[in-house]
Amino acid sequence: MSNDDQRTYYVTGMSCEHCVAAVNAKVGELPGVSAVDVDLQSGAVLVRGGGVEGEAIQAAVEAAGYGLAGHA
Repeated sequence: MSNDDQRTYYVTGMSCEHCVAAVNAKVGELPGVSAVDVDLQSGAVLVRGGGVEGEAIQAAVEAAGYGLAGHA
């Protein structure tokens, strides 16, 4: 991701606001991430920032206890 990139990822296994907070916190901790928006209903996670690879996003989502179904 470049500095102003944004990508949408799809997370599996989220079922409540605690899930949203956990994913938001883990992904938001990654260096280069400037903003994270998590939508519980669709499972979409919009990540803004730069220098973040998909593998890092996947590792953060899995560290929060959820799965990554893909990205758009």
